[in-house]
Amino acid sequence: MIGDVVALNPPLVLALFAMSSVQIFKFVVGWIHYGQADFRRLVGTGGMPSAHSASVMALTTAVGLGAGWGSTLFGAVAFFSLVIMYDATGIRRAAGRQAQILNRMLEELKDYHKLEPVRLKELLGHTPLEVLLGAAYGILIAVLFHP
Repeated sequence: MIGDVVALNPPLVLALFAMSSVQIFKFVVGWIHYGQADFRRLVGTGGMPSAHSASVMALTTAVGLGAGWGSTLFGAVAFFSLVIMYDATGIRRAAGRQAQILNRMLEELKDYHKLEPVRLKELLGHTPLEVLLGAAYGILIAVLFHP
């Protein structure tokens, strides 16, 4: 069954499977931990492990297995995967930290000014460990299920 689906387009299917399974994992863990379902975790960013890293490494590994490790396609996919993972730990993580600070400042300012503070999303990026574990999971998915 799963082999038939993966055979349609292994890199795409494995990347989507890696991403969706990580998001479902984060949803279930959050539900168990907090005692309530937060459906935003199914599509949200941030958290352990990184769904972005899992998906791009599943994609990269599947392309390497299918097209060859020395192919131009593998090189292009690997490059963009590294950019995405770097962005997750760098730019998006910094943006999340800035959102935390701005949310705290708005909370303090509303006592002195008429403000309708809109909370900024704080869980944007990943720690290096979250990215590493997501990448390892994506590689494992591709190795296990690639036809």
